Amino acid sequence: MSTATERGRSAWAARLVALIVVVTSAACGPAHQPDTTLRMALASAPRNLDPRLATDATSERINRLLYRRLVEFDGESLPTPSLASWEQLDRTHYRFTLGEQGRSFSDGTRLTAEDVAATYASILDPATNSPHRALLEIITAISAEDPDVVEFHLREPDPLFPAYLGIGILPAPMIRSGHRFQTQPVGSGTFDLHTWPEPGRLRLTRRRDAQPLEFITVKDPNVRVMKLLRGEVQMLQNDLSPELVAYLAAAPEVRVTRGPGANFSYLGFNLEAPDTGKPEVREALALALDRATILNHLFRGGGRTAEGLFPPDHWAANPDLMAYPHNPQRARTLLSAAGYSPDHPLHLTCKTSSDPFRVRLATVIQAQWRAVGVELKVQSYDWGTFFGDIQAGRFQVYGLTWVGVRTPDIFRYVFGSAAIPPDGANRGRYRSTAADQLIATARTEPDLARQAVLYRDLAALLHRDLPYIPLWYEDQIFAARTGLTGYRLAPDGNYDGLDWVDWHPGSAP
Repeated sequence: MSTATERGRSAWAARLVALIVVVTSAACGPAHQPDTTLRMALASAPRNLDPRLATDATSERINRLLYRRLVEFDGESLPTPSLASWEQLDRTHYRFTLGEQGRSFSDGTRLTAEDVAATYASILDPATNSPHRALLEIITAISAEDPDVVEFHLREPDPLFPAYLGIGILPAPMIRSGHRFQTQPVGSGTFDLHTWPEPGRLRLTRRRDAQPLEFITVKDPNVRVMKLLRGEVQMLQNDLSPELVAYLAAAPEVRVTRGPGANFSYLGFNLEAPDTGKPEVREALALALDRATILNHLFRGGGRTAEGLFPPDHWAANPDLMAYPHNPQRARTLLSAAGYSPDHPLHLTCKTSSDPFRVRLATVIQAQWRAVGVELKVQSYDWGTFFGDIQAGRFQVYGLTWVGVRTPDIFRYVFGSAAIPPDGANRGRYRSTAADQLIATARTEPDLARQAVLYRDLAALLHRDLPYIPLWYEDQIFAARTGLTGYRLAPDGNYDGLDWVDWHPGSAP
C-alpha cells in the first residue's frame, strides 16, 4: 500500500508542476479585468431547477437559493419556522400560517396559501412523478383557508410531519399551466434566475443588492484550481483532493476555510448477490478496513469516522455505536468460515465515479481488502452511468455519500423493504422484518424522546446487519480569493452562504 501511495504522490506532483507552468504562463498574458460578477466553479452542473423533481445535490443546493420553504432546520435537525409557523390542531390536522418574509415571487406576484397547497398537491399527483411523493402520501387533504393559512390533514399521526415540508414553493397559476420550472425557475428565494445560456453556465441575481452570481461547471479539479488562481472564479467548494486543498492554502491570493461535515459516506452492498449477501462477508470487509488511516493519510485529517447515517449531534442519532475495529485476523477467520481461502479467494467488483480522488480512494480500499485475501476490481464510470447502475442494482459494492439528510424518515426510504427502486432508495435490496417494524413504530410514536429511542435501536440493528459499511463525514471545504468575505460554511455543504458573501476585488494582493 505504501508503494502505491508513493507512486500516486509522484504522479500528483508531476501534474501539479504542469499546473504551475500553465498558471505562470497565463499570468504573463493580458491581465484579467475584474468585474462585479461573483463566480463559483462547480464539479457538476445542476440538472433540474424544479424543487419537486430535483434529486442531485447541486440542483438541490441551488434550488435553496431560488425558492423559499415552509420550514428550515435547527442545529439538531429539528424543524423550525421559515415561510410559516404551525400549530397541531389534533393528531392528524396541522395549520400553517404564513409570515411576511419571503413572499414575493420573482415574477412579482405574492406567495399565498394557494401556492403552498398547489405545490404539495402537485407533488402528490402521480403525473408529476415527484421523488418526494412517497414521503408525503400521508397527506389526505390540503386546503387554503385564506391567503395566509393552509391546512393539512393526514392519514395517520406523524409527529415529524412539519419536517417533511422543506420543499420550495411554486406559483399555483404556473403549476396549472405546466410551466417548465426545470429550466425556468420562478420562486421567492434570495436569488432570481438571470439566464441559463448553456448547461455549464448558470447566472443568478441576488435580490437584496442585484449582485450577479454565476455558477460555472468545471469537472476537472485541477482546472477548477487553475481558474481560482487566475481569478477567473472567486470560489470553490468541496470536490477537491487534499493535495489541492493544501496547495491552495499555501497560495497568498486564496483563503481556505474548513468546517465539520454531516454528509454520510458509505460502502453499499447488493444483498441479493451471492457473496455480498452473506452477513459474515460484510462483517469481514468492515473489519478489514482501516478507516482512521485512510482519513489521516488520504484525507489528511479532513473528516471524522461515522457509525451511523446521522452524526452524533443529530437528535435521532445513536452516539453509543461501537466502531468496527481494524482487525485483519478476525476478517480472515470470518472469510475462511464463509468458504473462502487463498486457493478460492473472494472476488468482488466495486463501482465508483470517475472523479480521480474517488478512484484513488477505491484503490486504497482495494489494497486493504487484498491484505485479507479479497480480490477487488475497481470500475469507474461517468456520473450518469455510475448512478444509473446503482439505481438498477447492477453492482456488488459501491461507494456514495448521502447529502443534506435531515429527517429520520430517510430510514424508510433507504432501508424499508417496500423501498426497492423505483419506490425508494433501498438499492442494496435490504429486507428486515425487524427494521420494518422499528421504522413503522417510530413513525407513529407521538413522543419525540421515545421516537429517538426507537431510531437509536434501528441504527444499532443496521450497524449489526451492515447493509452499508459506514465510512465517515468529510469536512466541508471552501476556497476563495482574498477580498471575498461573509461566506458561511454549512455542515451539509449547501450554498446558503452566498446570501451574505461580498466581493471586494481591490483588496486582493
